[in-house]
Amino acid sequence: MTIVIVGAGIGGLAAALSLHEAGFRDVRIFERVAQLRPLGVGINLLPHAVRELTELRLGDRMAGAGVAPGTLSYFNRFGQQIWSEPRGLAAGYRWPQLSMYRGRLQAELLQAVQERLGEQAVQTGHRLIAVEQRGATGKSPAGTAVAPGPDTAQSDSSANHSGAAEGAVARFATAEGEVGVEAELVVGADGIHSALRRQHYPDEGQPIWNGLTLWRGTATVPAYLDGKTMIMAGDGWQKFVAYPVGPPGRDGRALINFIAERRQADADGDTVDWNRSVDPAPIVDLFADWRFDWLDVPALIAAAPEILEYPMVDRDPLPQWTFGRCTLLGDAAHPMYPNGSNGASQAILDARTLAYHLATAPTIDAGLQAYEADRRPATTALVLSNRRQGPEQVMVLAHERAPRGFRDIDEVFAPGELAEIAAGYKRAAGFHPDALNTRASLTP
Repeated sequence: MTIVIVGAGIGGLAAALSLHEAGFRDVRIFERVAQLRPLGVGINLLPHAVRELTELRLGDRMAGAGVAPGTLSYFNRFGQQIWSEPRGLAAGYRWPQLSMYRGRLQAELLQAVQERLGEQAVQTGHRLIAVEQRGATGKSPAGTAVAPGPDTAQSDSSANHSGAAEGAVARFATAEGEVGVEAELVVGADGIHSALRRQHYPDEGQPIWNGLTLWRGTATVPAYLDGKTMIMAGDGWQKFVAYPVGPPGRDGRALINFIAERRQADADGDTVDWNRSVDPAPIVDLFADWRFDWLDVPALIAAAPEILEYPMVDRDPLPQWTFGRCTLLGDAAHPMYPNGSNGASQAILDARTLAYHLATAPTIDAGLQAYEADRRPATTALVLSNRRQGPEQVMVLAHERAPRGFRDIDEVFAPGELAEIAAGYKRAAGFHPDALNTRASLTP
């Protein structure tokens, strides 16, 4: 089966590796940018995503690229601890949680794709225009120059899907002009501004901004707490997240990734800026009082060589991902707020689930139906949960109930309430340890 993936981000690369591991050999990725470069700052891979990468034979590679946090702790804006829990192996998972540079993760996945699928598996400089369905006769849409895929006569697990002639043609704009690429399946993994999603939902408009602005950066500063703890401090109005993406050196300093957030009372989604470098001074001022015994927040922000600004955005869940022989994956299907550190992990789960169902279903259409039935309801629930702050609602509740701080957290929350919030989110996101450790593999 010939498969075209639109987008060489984390979801698209994971999809290519998953499909290849499931036996599909004719898989190509088409990326909009002319040159792939490491972008972004820190990212977290939760144990359910690390499990899938491990089963793709990438576990050691990922472990070498990141840091495994052993604890996640929530604090209020005064540095008082609200809740703390073990993470990864320390929490009883069979797989760790990993924190790393997003660019490093993408580079490792890209290298694995090129090693396994070939250097030409990823074609850059291809901007998707549209995907057109191809009828049972196999005739391509008029006026489209079609580039045939590589020879697919080899024996692989896609053979029992090859009886149907239906397919699609993905039309791309390139420096040399428009080209069409014929495939039996097109997967849209082209992010929150997905062209394939826009084709089927043309009136959706811009992503939805919730009024929070994020400032992201990294800085090498003295390690805090035990040197491997992920922290979140603040409330629904202002928040600070930090975690190491490198181990402490001999001097006790470590590379820390941080996210500073602030809500704007006059939020206007039509004027929000995307991904721009900003002066750190005003952000340092916003957090000037956040000097805790265990972390100097304004000093950490001031030490960053560059700070990038982003809006916190998502999109409304969709009623349908699959249209004929094309489907959506990752942020193209379900962009979500970063509460709970789940975006990249869910894209990897999409990739593995899609490959599993395509390899085990009797037809391509049945595989796509099973994929969407598995993933769309789960990610819809997660998008909506993240709008309610996900597991970070413990900070919102602590602020509402004790805005000036507290002497004893047990006076703020009922017995078991904090633990249930944490466990409930893990169940919704598919990484509660009891379920994850025992569920069947997504390797066909």
